[in-house]
Amino acid sequence: MTSAIAAIDLGTHSARLLIERDRQTLVRRVELTRLGEAMGTSRTITDAALERSATALRAFRSDIDAHDVGTTSIVATSAARDATNGQVFVDMVEHILGTPPTVLSGDDEAALAFAGATAELDTGDGPFLVVDIGGGSTEFAFGTGSCEGQISLDMGSVRLTNKYIESDPPRPEELSACITVADAWLDDLNRELPQALTARTVIGVGGTISTAAAVELGIDEYDRDRLHHFVLERAAAEDVFRTLATESRQDRAWNPGLPAARVDTIVGGMAILVKTMRHLELDSLLVSESDLLDGLALTLR
Repeated sequence: MTSAIAAIDLGTHSARLLIERDRQTLVRRVELTRLGEAMGTSRTITDAALERSATALRAFRSDIDAHDVGTTSIVATSAARDATNGQVFVDMVEHILGTPPTVLSGDDEAALAFAGATAELDTGDGPFLVVDIGGGSTEFAFGTGSCEGQISLDMGSVRLTNKYIESDPPRPEELSACITVADAWLDDLNRELPQALTARTVIGVGGTISTAAAVELGIDEYDRDRLHHFVLERAAAEDVFRTLATESRQDRAWNPGLPAARVDTIVGGMAILVKTMRHLELDSLLVSESDLLDGLALTLR
């Protein structure tokens, strides 16, 4: 029997595991670790975040051991990249899983997300622009058959929430600050990756975009098949943003499709999403549940 492969993505908001054998998915697991919960202020991974991550990693280790995994590849993104104690996290990962994580650059993060998001698509629908809104950063990757250019911007759902949103519900000036910051970062997109504006198909990946689609669809429980390749209209994204941004945390939590662990950070993420859609003058984007994690698995096949 062919040995299975395991890909692990340790992000700012969540840790994710994908185990495959012969291109068949055996396990796809997400644990919300909130690794970057203090990154907006202290640039330090907290002890609580380390403990949540350790719990998730031990669960991943159990899954890996149970499925005869021969090769494991682990990557870490924005929080591990930016934290002053990032090495503590890296050492913990290696201790639990036996394999050290690769701390990706923003460009490498974007390229892997592009590979995963476009693998199932017809190149005739390109060129593609993949937008990956994470907790600590947002990546843009452009290309057709392969990634031809990318940029990573230091705006993410956790980063904006921690830095600009203090009130419950957020005050108008806090929301305005998130939009203004996103707008300033997007000027770099125009300057550094101008071909992004020529994309024929724009693909959105990451928890913020999946959550926006799930809230729009009113999905009570995560349903990958319903979300994957759902077309999210700009008007719908704006409506989801208005709804969530004007509700208290307690009321927001009742929205079907909104995971409890994203209640605090979804408004910051939605500010990035709607500003990006306005900036690119998009009528819609294609939601993809295949992303960096799937791109990482492709490198192991």
